[in-house]
Formats: sequence, structure tokens, C-alpha cells
Amino acid sequence: MDDELHARLKAYEGRPAAVAGVGRDPVNAPMIRHWCEATGDRNPAYTGPGAIAPPTMLQAWIMGGLSGHEGRAQAYDELLSLLDEAGCTSVVATDCEQEYLRPLRPGDEVAFDTVIESVSQRKTTKLGTGYFVTTRTDVRVGEALVGTHRFRILKYAPGAHAPTATGREEKAQGRQEAPRRPRPVVNRDNAGFWEGVRRHRLLVQRCTACDTLRFPWLPGCNACGSPEWDTVEAGGEGTVFSYVVMHHPPFPAFSPPYAIGLIELAEGVRIISNVVDVPYDKVRIGMPVELEFRSYDDEDGELVLPVFRPRTGEVAA
Repeated sequence: MDDELHARLKAYEGRPAAVAGVGRDPVNAPMIRHWCEATGDRNPAYTGPGAIAPPTMLQAWIMGGLSGHEGRAQAYDELLSLLDEAGCTSVVATDCEQEYLRPLRPGDEVAFDTVIESVSQRKTTKLGTGYFVTTRTDVRVGEALVGTHRFRILKYAPGAHAPTATGREEKAQGRQEAPRRPRPVVNRDNAGFWEGVRRHRLLVQRCTACDTLRFPWLPGCNACGSPEWDTVEAGGEGTVFSYVVMHHPPFPAFSPPYAIGLIELAEGVRIISNVVDVPYDKVRIGMPVELEFRSYDDEDGELVLPVFRPRTGEVAA
């Protein structure tokens, strides 16, 4: 049965997912400015008369917004429907890859085509069992290919995890296991940051060529391009630069609504984290906050996360 379904899914490889899509807005300076302000990117290449757009904004120019794009192809809807019928009703984005062929500049009008590039064999993950679907989007300005964006999702059937012996005992006594918090993705570029967090230290990268601080951790300096860096330890004080209140989608380890803040540290860099110990509707832009490391225990061991709480006396009545 699995082989038959996979054969049907593979038949969609190479078929279009979106045809003759057009960016909703030309590449423009205001969006570039907002992007750079939000990420703390001060690269001078993104300002002034000869400015270019940050390459990582490639997807921003082709996103359809809440209303979506009109050019979505029937083949992609058919593929997703086939997976839904097979019980793979949940979806999570897993990763994306981008290739940049030439810089985008204010005034460029982008167009794109998307193809269903691959559908994996059936895979079993911690979320459940399903299929990885990869689409490739070619972005053009006129006839020139300027970039490629590969986006991968997992369409899966949510699976119940096998209970541990302790879990079975608790359930037998009428108690439920505590929901498991998601784990951070640790790779060679950010492993030092998470090791610092484990030791209750918030480490910020510093370029040894130009002394620019940067966060999140990157393999090279976004100001001068140097790959050489060391770290400084943040003092932990900051302010809420911006925030959102999460209502949906629900996740078992969290109880919405809750506030997620973009925190500007005293050192000048910004970090995204939860704002805790304050009602979500009392969080305000400019609120002074301070760092706290919180530990969460489950069957996978201790998880330490940096969060921010209001400084004493700073919560409005």
C-alpha cells in the first residue's frame, strides 16, 4: 500500500506548483529598511542610492500574504489532497535552501514559477509518519534568473508516542505526562551559543576585524564579511523592541495566549524570546526587561532556555 501511494505521489514530481507568479510589490527601500531594522543588519550595501536588497529577502518579494497567490497550480492542490486522504493531515515546514545569482535592487519587479521537485519515501519522525515534499521556486526579473528558493515541508499523520514505564504508571493513576517542549536546532554555526545557554551565559558574537556585535550567530560578519570572531557575554538587560501575542496554532507545551518579544539588549543586538512573569496584555514596546535562564526537564534531560521578565516595578497596572 505504501509503495502504491508513493508511486502516485512521485508522479507529481516535475509538475508545476505555481505558474507565472508575480511579486505583489516591486523591490523597495521601505521593506529593505524594515527588514534591516528588525534583524539589526547595518550593512551599508543596503542603504543609499545604489542600495541592494539583502539576499535573504528573496522569499519576501514572492510571498502572497494572507490572501495567497492566484497562480497556484492544480497539481499541488491534488498532491496535498492525496496526502490528506492518506491520513497525512498535518504539515510543518522543515527547511529552505536559497541560491542567489544576482542582487535585487529597488524597482526590480520579480516573477516566479514553482515546481514540485521531489516527494520522499514514507518517513517516521518524532512528529509522526509522512512524506517530505520539496518545491523549487525560480525567481526572475525580466528574463534573468536572479535566485532559487527550495522549500521543504513534512506532510504527516500525527502519531502518539509510546509511553515510558513512568508514563504508563502516571496514566494508570489518572495523571497525564507533561507536554514536551520543542528542542532547538543546534548546528556548527550556533553550537557555541547553546553551550553558553546551558552554562547560563548569553553569548553574543563579535567580529574581531571590525568589533561589530551580531545576533543570531552567523559564520561571517554582516558588516565587513570577516569570518573571524570571538564572543562577549551579554549583561542581560534590555527592552521590548517589538512583540506578538500568539493565539494560534496551539502547541501542547504552551498555553496561548502568550507573548513573544523581540528584545533589544543593552549591547545593541536583538534576540527573540518569551516574555514571562507578566500578563500577555501588559507587555509594551519599550518595557525594560531582564534575562532569566529557565530549566525544563523531561525524558530527554534538562533543557535550558533564555527568557525575559519585566524588571521590578515595570509592569503597568
